[in-house]
Amino acid sequence: MEADACRNRTTVTEFILLGLTENAGLQSILAVVFFFAYVVTVGGNLSIISAIFVEPRLHTPMYYFLRVLSLLDIGCITVTVPPMLLCLLAHQCRVPYAACLSQLFFFHLLAGVDCHLLTAMAYDRYLAICQPLTYSTRMSREVQCALVGLCCAISFLNALTHTVAASVLDFCGPNIVNNFYCDLPPLFQLSCSSIHLNGQLLFVGASFMGVIPIILISVSYAHVAAAVLRIRSAEGRKKAFSTCGSHLTVVCFFYGTGFFSYMRLSSVSASDKDKGIAIFNTVLNPMLNPVIYSLRNPDVQGALKRVLTGKRC
Repeated sequence: MEADACRNRTTVTEFILLGLTENAGLQSILAVVFFFAYVVTVGGNLSIISAIFVEPRLHTPMYYFLRVLSLLDIGCITVTVPPMLLCLLAHQCRVPYAACLSQLFFFHLLAGVDCHLLTAMAYDRYLAICQPLTYSTRMSREVQCALVGLCCAISFLNALTHTVAASVLDFCGPNIVNNFYCDLPPLFQLSCSSIHLNGQLLFVGASFMGVIPIILISVSYAHVAAAVLRIRSAEGRKKAFSTCGSHLTVVCFFYGTGFFSYMRLSSVSASDKDKGIAIFNTVLNPMLNPVIYSLRNPDVQGALKRVLTGKRC
Protein backbone atom coordinates (compact mmCIF):
# COMPACT_ATOMS: atom_id res chain seq x y z
CA MET A 1 0.00 0.00 0.00
CA GLU A 2 2.84 2.37 0.86
CA ALA A 3 4.58 1.48 -2.40
CA ASP A 4 1.42 2.30 -4.38
CA ALA A 5 1.08 5.60 -2.58
CA CYS A 6 4.68 6.43 -3.31
CA ARG A 7 4.28 5.66 -7.01
CA ASN A 8 1.29 8.00 -7.13
CA ARG A 9 3.50 10.89 -5.98
CA THR A 10 6.13 12.75 -7.95
CA THR A 11 9.61 11.28 -7.69
CA VAL A 12 12.17 13.76 -6.37
CA THR A 13 14.73 14.79 -9.00
CA GLU A 14 16.43 17.52 -6.98
CA PHE A 15 16.88 18.63 -3.40
CA ILE A 16 16.57 22.13 -1.99
CA LEU A 17 19.17 22.86 0.67
CA LEU A 18 18.00 25.38 3.24
CA GLY A 19 21.58 26.28 4.12
CA LEU A 20 22.53 28.17 7.26
CA THR A 21 20.00 31.00 7.00
CA GLU A 22 17.22 32.29 4.74
CA ASN A 23 18.10 35.94 5.42
CA ALA A 24 19.46 37.35 2.13
CA GLY A 25 21.58 40.01 3.82
CA LEU A 26 23.12 37.50 6.21
CA GLN A 27 23.79 35.09 3.33
CA SER A 28 26.13 37.64 1.68
CA ILE A 29 28.05 38.08 4.93
CA LEU A 30 28.31 34.31 5.42
CA ALA A 31 29.59 33.95 1.84
CA VAL A 32 32.48 36.30 2.63
CA VAL A 33 33.21 34.54 5.95
CA PHE A 34 33.24 31.04 4.47
CA PHE A 35 35.23 32.14 1.43
CA PHE A 36 37.87 33.51 3.79
CA ALA A 37 37.77 30.28 5.83
CA TYR A 38 38.19 28.23 2.63
CA VAL A 39 41.18 30.28 1.45
CA VAL A 40 42.81 30.09 4.90
CA THR A 41 42.24 26.33 5.12
CA VAL A 42 43.59 25.53 1.66
CA GLY A 43 46.52 27.92 2.11
CA GLY A 44 47.36 26.57 5.57
CA ASN A 45 47.30 22.94 4.51
CA LEU A 46 49.29 23.66 1.34
CA SER A 47 51.86 25.43 3.53
CA ILE A 48 52.15 22.34 5.74
CA ILE A 49 52.62 20.13 2.66
CA SER A 50 55.27 22.48 1.25
CA ALA A 51 57.06 22.74 4.60
CA ILE A 52 57.28 18.96 4.91
CA PHE A 53 58.51 18.70 1.34
CA VAL A 54 61.35 21.23 1.67
CA GLU A 55 62.53 20.40 5.20
CA PRO A 56 64.76 17.27 5.31
CA ARG A 57 64.18 16.83 9.05
CA LEU A 58 60.48 16.36 8.36
CA HIS A 59 61.00 13.45 5.96
CA THR A 60 59.78 10.95 8.57
CA PRO A 61 56.72 8.65 8.73
CA MET A 62 54.85 10.96 11.11
CA TYR A 63 55.09 13.88 8.70
CA TYR A 64 54.33 11.66 5.71
CA PHE A 65 50.99 10.88 7.36
CA LEU A 66 50.54 14.56 8.23
CA ARG A 67 51.07 15.48 4.58
CA VAL A 68 48.35 13.01 3.54
CA LEU A 69 46.09 14.39 6.29
CA SER A 70 46.54 17.90 4.91
CA LEU A 71 45.53 16.70 1.44
CA LEU A 72 42.42 15.10 2.94
CA ASP A 73 41.53 18.32 4.75
CA ILE A 74 41.73 20.23 1.47
CA GLY A 75 39.51 17.62 -0.16
CA CYS A 76 36.92 17.60 2.64
CA ILE A 77 36.42 21.35 2.67
CA THR A 78 36.41 21.50 -1.15
CA VAL A 79 33.56 18.99 -1.33
CA THR A 80 31.28 21.13 0.85
CA VAL A 81 32.27 24.81 0.98
CA PRO A 82 32.49 25.87 -2.73
CA PRO A 83 28.98 24.52 -3.49
CA MET A 84 27.73 26.27 -0.35
CA LEU A 85 29.30 29.55 -1.52
CA LEU A 86 27.48 29.30 -4.85
CA CYS A 87 24.22 28.75 -3.00
CA LEU A 88 24.81 31.71 -0.68
CA LEU A 89 25.58 34.00 -3.61
CA ALA A 90 22.56 32.80 -5.60
CA HIS A 91 20.29 33.01 -2.51
CA GLN A 92 18.89 29.59 -3.38
CA CYS A 93 20.28 26.07 -3.51
CA ARG A 94 18.81 23.45 -5.82
CA VAL A 95 20.96 20.32 -6.02
CA PRO A 96 20.25 17.58 -8.60
CA TYR A 97 19.67 14.12 -7.18
CA ALA A 98 22.86 12.69 -8.74
CA ALA A 99 24.97 15.65 -7.55
CA CYS A 100 23.66 15.17 -4.02
CA LEU A 101 24.66 11.51 -3.99
CA SER A 102 28.07 12.38 -5.47
CA GLN A 103 28.73 14.90 -2.70
CA LEU A 104 27.60 12.32 -0.15
CA PHE A 105 30.03 9.72 -1.55
CA PHE A 106 33.10 11.95 -1.72
CA PHE A 107 32.51 13.46 1.71
CA HIS A 108 32.26 10.02 3.35
CA LEU A 109 35.22 8.76 1.33
CA LEU A 110 37.54 11.56 2.47
CA ALA A 111 36.26 11.67 6.05
CA GLY A 112 36.61 7.89 6.29
CA VAL A 113 40.24 7.98 5.17
CA ASP A 114 40.74 10.67 7.80
CA CYS A 115 39.38 8.32 10.50
CA HIS A 116 41.76 5.49 9.73
CA LEU A 117 44.72 7.74 8.98
CA LEU A 118 44.50 9.13 12.52
CA THR A 119 44.69 5.51 13.71
CA ALA A 120 47.79 4.91 11.57
CA MET A 121 49.38 8.04 13.06
CA ALA A 122 48.71 6.73 16.58
CA TYR A 123 50.35 3.42 15.62
CA ASP A 124 53.32 5.37 14.29
CA ARG A 125 53.70 7.19 17.64
CA TYR A 126 53.47 3.85 19.45
CA LEU A 127 56.29 2.35 17.38
CA ALA A 128 58.45 5.48 17.63
CA ILE A 129 58.23 5.71 21.43
CA CYS A 130 57.70 2.11 22.56
CA GLN A 131 59.68 0.25 19.87
CA PRO A 132 62.43 2.72 18.84
CA LEU A 133 65.03 0.06 17.91
CA THR A 134 62.81 -1.53 15.25
CA TYR A 135 60.93 1.64 14.27
CA SER A 136 62.76 2.26 10.99
CA THR A 137 62.10 -1.25 9.70
CA ARG A 138 58.55 -1.64 10.99
CA MET A 139 57.54 1.77 9.63
CA SER A 140 59.35 1.68 6.28
CA ARG A 141 58.12 3.60 3.25
CA GLU A 142 56.44 0.44 1.96
CA VAL A 143 54.56 0.03 5.25
CA GLN A 144 53.53 3.70 5.19
CA CYS A 145 52.12 3.40 1.67
CA ALA A 146 50.39 0.13 2.57
CA LEU A 147 48.71 1.74 5.59
CA VAL A 148 47.49 4.69 3.52
CA GLY A 149 46.24 2.31 0.82
CA LEU A 150 44.38 0.25 3.42
CA CYS A 151 42.77 3.40 4.82
CA CYS A 152 41.60 4.37 1.33
CA ALA A 153 40.25 0.88 0.53
CA ILE A 154 38.22 0.59 3.74
CA SER A 155 36.84 4.11 3.34
CA PHE A 156 35.96 3.53 -0.32
CA LEU A 157 33.93 0.42 0.53
CA ASN A 158 32.17 2.24 3.37
CA ALA A 159 31.31 5.30 1.25
CA LEU A 160 30.18 3.16 -1.69
CA THR A 161 27.96 1.04 0.55
CA HIS A 162 26.20 4.06 2.07
CA THR A 163 25.80 5.78 -1.31
CA VAL A 164 24.31 2.72 -3.00
CA ALA A 165 22.00 2.12 -0.03
CA ALA A 166 20.85 5.75 -0.17
CA SER A 167 20.34 5.58 -3.95
CA VAL A 168 17.70 2.84 -3.63
CA LEU A 169 15.60 4.86 -1.18
CA ASP A 170 12.36 6.34 -2.49
CA PHE A 171 12.13 10.14 -2.31
CA CYS A 172 8.60 11.02 -3.36
CA GLY A 173 7.50 13.63 -0.86
CA PRO A 174 9.21 16.79 0.42
CA ASN A 175 12.63 17.55 -0.99
CA ILE A 176 13.83 20.24 1.42
CA VAL A 177 17.08 19.36 3.23
CA ASN A 178 17.66 21.30 6.43
CA ASN A 179 21.43 21.49 5.98
CA PHE A 180 24.03 23.15 3.75
CA TYR A 181 25.30 19.93 2.14
CA CYS A 182 23.94 16.47 1.39
CA ASP A 183 24.47 13.96 4.18
CA LEU A 184 22.84 10.75 5.36
CA PRO A 185 20.72 11.81 8.39
CA PRO A 186 18.91 14.68 6.57
CA LEU A 187 18.22 12.43 3.56
CA PHE A 188 16.85 9.68 5.80
CA GLN A 189 14.27 12.15 7.13
CA LEU A 190 12.98 12.76 3.58
CA SER A 191 12.69 9.13 2.49
CA CYS A 192 9.20 7.70 2.00
CA SER A 193 10.53 4.13 2.15
CA SER A 194 11.97 2.19 5.06
CA ILE A 195 15.39 3.32 6.27
CA HIS A 196 15.85 0.36 8.63
CA LEU A 197 18.61 -1.18 6.49
CA ASN A 198 20.31 2.20 6.09
CA GLY A 199 20.26 2.72 9.84
CA GLN A 200 21.81 -0.70 10.38
CA LEU A 201 24.50 0.00 7.78
CA LEU A 202 25.24 3.36 9.38
CA PHE A 203 25.58 1.69 12.78
CA VAL A 204 27.96 -0.95 11.39
CA GLY A 205 29.88 1.72 9.48
CA ALA A 206 30.18 3.86 12.61
CA SER A 207 31.65 0.84 14.40
CA PHE A 208 34.28 0.23 11.73
CA MET A 209 34.99 3.90 11.05
CA GLY A 210 34.70 5.22 14.58
CA VAL A 211 34.56 2.77 17.48
CA ILE A 212 37.33 0.39 16.36
CA PRO A 213 39.77 3.23 15.44
CA ILE A 214 39.09 4.92 18.79
CA ILE A 215 39.85 1.66 20.63
CA LEU A 216 43.10 1.19 18.66
CA ILE A 217 44.14 4.81 19.28
CA SER A 218 43.39 4.46 22.99
CA VAL A 219 45.41 1.25 23.28
CA SER A 220 48.33 2.82 21.39
CA TYR A 221 48.41 5.88 23.62
CA ALA A 222 48.01 3.81 26.79
CA HIS A 223 51.29 2.08 25.86
CA VAL A 224 52.84 5.44 24.90
CA ALA A 225 51.87 7.02 28.22
CA ALA A 226 53.31 4.09 30.17
CA ALA A 227 56.57 4.30 28.20
CA VAL A 228 56.86 8.09 28.57
CA LEU A 229 56.30 7.95 32.32
CA ARG A 230 59.29 5.62 32.56
CA ILE A 231 61.53 8.30 31.03
CA ARG A 232 63.59 9.79 33.85
CA SER A 233 64.37 13.23 32.45
CA ALA A 234 61.63 15.86 32.45
CA GLU A 235 62.89 17.18 29.11
CA GLY A 236 62.56 13.75 27.53
CA ARG A 237 59.01 13.33 28.82
CA LYS A 238 58.08 16.80 27.57
CA LYS A 239 59.46 16.12 24.10
CA ALA A 240 57.69 12.76 23.86
CA PHE A 241 54.34 14.19 24.96
CA SER A 242 54.67 17.19 22.62
CA THR A 243 54.82 14.89 19.58
CA CYS A 244 51.57 13.24 20.70
CA GLY A 245 49.63 16.22 22.05
CA SER A 246 48.81 17.69 18.64
CA HIS A 247 47.58 14.36 17.33
CA LEU A 248 45.41 13.73 20.39
CA THR A 249 43.85 17.19 20.07
CA VAL A 250 42.91 16.53 16.44
CA VAL A 251 41.52 13.09 17.38
CA CYS A 252 39.30 14.58 20.11
CA PHE A 253 37.91 17.28 17.79
CA PHE A 254 37.38 14.94 14.85
CA TYR A 255 35.76 12.00 16.63
CA GLY A 256 33.82 14.12 19.12
CA THR A 257 31.92 16.00 16.44
CA GLY A 258 31.67 12.90 14.22
CA PHE A 259 29.98 10.77 16.88
CA PHE A 260 27.58 13.61 17.70
CA SER A 261 26.55 13.85 14.03
CA TYR A 262 26.04 10.17 13.16
CA MET A 263 24.98 8.46 16.38
CA ARG A 264 21.76 10.51 16.78
CA LEU A 265 19.45 8.91 14.22
CA SER A 266 16.54 9.04 16.68
CA SER A 267 16.34 12.81 16.20
CA VAL A 268 13.20 13.65 14.22
CA SER A 269 14.40 16.82 12.55
CA ALA A 270 17.65 18.66 12.01
CA SER A 271 18.28 21.63 14.28
CA ASP A 272 20.59 24.63 14.29
CA LYS A 273 22.78 22.70 16.72
CA ASP A 274 23.24 19.98 14.06
CA LYS A 275 24.24 22.63 11.53
CA GLY A 276 26.80 24.00 14.00
CA ILE A 277 28.31 20.54 14.41
CA ALA A 278 28.33 20.17 10.61
CA ILE A 279 30.26 23.45 10.29
CA PHE A 280 32.80 22.16 12.80
CA ASN A 281 33.16 18.91 10.83
CA THR A 282 33.46 20.40 7.38
CA VAL A 283 35.10 23.81 7.95
CA LEU A 284 36.67 24.32 11.37
CA ASN A 285 38.39 20.93 11.69
CA PRO A 286 40.32 21.25 8.39
CA MET A 287 41.12 24.89 9.16
CA LEU A 288 42.41 24.21 12.69
CA ASN A 289 44.55 21.16 11.89
CA PRO A 290 47.51 23.13 10.41
CA VAL A 291 47.43 25.47 13.42
CA ILE A 292 47.33 22.58 15.90
CA TYR A 293 50.21 20.69 14.28
CA SER A 294 52.46 23.75 13.93
CA LEU A 295 51.64 25.52 17.20
CA ARG A 296 54.05 23.59 19.44
CA ASN A 297 56.35 22.13 16.80
CA PRO A 298 59.52 24.19 16.23
CA ASP A 299 60.59 22.05 13.25
CA VAL A 300 57.33 22.73 11.42
CA GLN A 301 57.43 26.41 12.39
CA GLY A 302 60.97 26.78 11.06
CA ALA A 303 60.08 25.01 7.82
CA LEU A 304 56.99 27.20 7.39
CA LYS A 305 59.09 30.34 7.84
CA ARG A 306 61.49 29.16 5.13
CA VAL A 307 58.59 28.37 2.79
CA LEU A 308 56.92 31.74 3.36
CA THR A 309 60.17 33.76 3.10
CA GLY A 310 61.64 31.76 0.23
CA LYS A 311 64.79 30.82 2.14
CA ARG A 312 66.44 27.45 1.62
CA CYS A 313 67.38 25.09 4.41
